[in-house]
Amino acid sequence: MPYENVRPSLRKAGPAAGAAMLLLCLTPLATAAPAPVGSVQQAMEELAGVPGVVGAVGGAFVDGRPVGQGSAGSRLLDGHGGRIPTNARHRIWSQTKHMVATVVLQLVQEGRLGVDDKLGGLLPAVVEQDLVARADEITVRQLLRHTSGIPDWYAGRPNPDGSEGEPSFDVFDFSTPYRPLDLVRWSRGRPRTGEPGEKWSYSNTNYTLLGLVVEKLTGRHLATELHTRLFGPLGMTRTHLMVKPPDGVKGPHGHGYYPDSDGRPRDVDRYNAGLAGAGAGGVVSTAHDVSVFHRAFAQDRLLPPELRRILTDPLPGAAHPRGAGLHRCGEDFSIAGGLGPGSLAMTFYSADGRRQFAMSFTLSVKPGDVKIDAGRAVESVFCPSSSAAAP
Repeated sequence: MPYENVRPSLRKAGPAAGAAMLLLCLTPLATAAPAPVGSVQQAMEELAGVPGVVGAVGGAFVDGRPVGQGSAGSRLLDGHGGRIPTNARHRIWSQTKHMVATVVLQLVQEGRLGVDDKLGGLLPAVVEQDLVARADEITVRQLLRHTSGIPDWYAGRPNPDGSEGEPSFDVFDFSTPYRPLDLVRWSRGRPRTGEPGEKWSYSNTNYTLLGLVVEKLTGRHLATELHTRLFGPLGMTRTHLMVKPPDGVKGPHGHGYYPDSDGRPRDVDRYNAGLAGAGAGGVVSTAHDVSVFHRAFAQDRLLPPELRRILTDPLPGAAHPRGAGLHRCGEDFSIAGGLGPGSLAMTFYSADGRRQFAMSFTLSVKPGDVKIDAGRAVESVFCPSSSAAAP
């Protein structure tokens, strides 16, 4: 699978996630019968009280039906702007990768490419312009599973103390029109992370390239393919791929903030759509819509099992052990998450697709510096009795 397993406490995954913009988990795990549902609103109020969180929204779903929604904190910094509407759109960051991977594998199912096709043959420009080293050896499978060895265009150098460093670009540049190949070019001078297929190493460049592969094969923009193949058929009416500046989040929503060089939080609501890397992290959605997608994926309504396993089979050298999840409910949940300047989003979902809990948080600090125990929130909603008994 092209995603790292992450534990319920985001604190444990924060530094790696901050460098990678987003981490995802697609671990199919055993499920149990649904338990009574607790208060989503109360869970959101507790999480909104975490230092560094400006606003929090969440929605829980069972068998496709909403069983609770919540909103806490505020739309703007320092309590201004009222609460975020519970159905507000928000950036889902690297959960975009899960959707792009699904589209790529649908093209494989249609016979339009193979998982062992080489990047250089699919995108000759990366060879002609010397944008990706060893492009003639790297396969679609390796791009999907983050085993290509291609360095990440997004991640800057970490700080000497190991804490999250600044991204490799100006977070406060809201208007420069970056193209996907511009971002790929940024990664060219960085050292490879391994031999093709050797080990897992998270890189947004993999999915920026896969988005370009989709466009090359279909002759249509990635945004169109995502809508035609996923958003439209699934009824995800409030979901779209941001394309270029000044594209942003439509409707009332939470604003995220990022500290400037003096440590003061600055509004990054107009975060540059080009710097989301298109296929790497550019989708805007809602708790309802993103839960619809994860439900359909888990229930094999988007891909046949043999292709889905390309994303869910164990990864060589992944940073976290497989099977990380929640166990007090008598059920394990997988975690799909993503983060970027100003916000983070995650969806917990059961392997049978029956239950989802999607959350979004706007921040006033770097995403890697916030301590959100979202796993406990899931427990409080889907198994309130065990959550109350936990120390």
